[in-house]
Amino acid sequence: MGNLISISGRSTLIGTEPPATVRAPEIEPGVGCNFDSYLLVPDNTLHDRIAAAKARLGEDVVILGHHYQRDEVIQFADFRGDSLKLSFQAAEAYSRYIVFCGVHFMAESADILRRPHQVVVLPDLNAGCSMADMADIGQVEACWRELASVVDVSKIVPVTYMNSTAAIKAFTGQQGGSICTSSNAAAVLKWAFENGEKVLFLPDEHLGRNTGYRMGIPLGEMIVWDPYQEFGGNTPEAVRKARIILWKGYCSVHQRFTPEQVARVRREHPGIRVIVHPECRFEVAQAADQIGSTEGIIKAIESAPASSEWAVGTEIHLVNRLGKAFHDRKVISLDRNVCVCTTMFRITPQHLLWALENLGSGNVVNRISVDERTRYCARLALDRMLSLR
Repeated sequence: MGNLISISGRSTLIGTEPPATVRAPEIEPGVGCNFDSYLLVPDNTLHDRIAAAKARLGEDVVILGHHYQRDEVIQFADFRGDSLKLSFQAAEAYSRYIVFCGVHFMAESADILRRPHQVVVLPDLNAGCSMADMADIGQVEACWRELASVVDVSKIVPVTYMNSTAAIKAFTGQQGGSICTSSNAAAVLKWAFENGEKVLFLPDEHLGRNTGYRMGIPLGEMIVWDPYQEFGGNTPEAVRKARIILWKGYCSVHQRFTPEQVARVRREHPGIRVIVHPECRFEVAQAADQIGSTEGIIKAIESAPASSEWAVGTEIHLVNRLGKAFHDRKVISLDRNVCVCTTMFRITPQHLLWALENLGSGNVVNRISVDERTRYCARLALDRMLSLR
């Protein structure tokens, strides 16, 4: 790959030409030991077998674990974090194998950022993301064409949330945009407005709206683009006036939280502080005391005084883990009915064991491989984000 120039601006690569076509990411099917046999492994032996398989691989493997992952899996992670933190760790890893205990788009991002000798493995290919599936590359390209019919798209900077497919990241890179996470969305939006007049923010409308509003952009200057409606459900005049065009998408976990839940928890626990993820709806974010990314939520509770009480609007595994880690603080979920990330939950200790023991036998299973053209263009958008660190 050539040298990256003007990373802080709308950068390009020099010194090489990218491959000619963009294709969907390829997935190498599992080989070697059949996974079904691992469903019969006694639960009381899983821990020791996983630890032994990891030890045999030694420095050849690094395990990355997202905060929403179940305890029985994340305990083996060399690094824990949210999407941003794990992106840095994937980019800085040197191990031959990167085993990503997260969801599909995270493993794709790791493959985009990996070094030439590395291989990325996702223990269960069914670990996807409903939000990422809400922005199809064909729909996004159609949106761009329709926007071009009424405004100068060279003045629109696409900002794409990490929770998106490699194809959407590649589109963002091609159009001079950047990836963002919930941790750095404000910094990326600031960069975008320094490089253009409008932002197309996708695929999570709530993160875009909450971040834009906190930066001082009125709600009246933000519109929602629904890919299933003609012209996104907007008028040409509305598009011309908008500063942020929000893609209609959301997280199935954070969408569950409501203003009524905030009101209830305040009634039942006077003095409790409510902190929610910025993927929550605008009304929930406004009703909360604080908004924080996954890492932001952890830091807020970590630095809170003893005996403080917190109601947290995010995935239940993280909430429970925080409650166990800080015994002198009360940490509960804002949703009393529990909200688990069902796709993240698909990765079990059996999947992790199967992946590691296959690697130890020389078999690569569930490899995530992004084609070179997509990887080239998506890397542009990811590198712009990483430069804002």
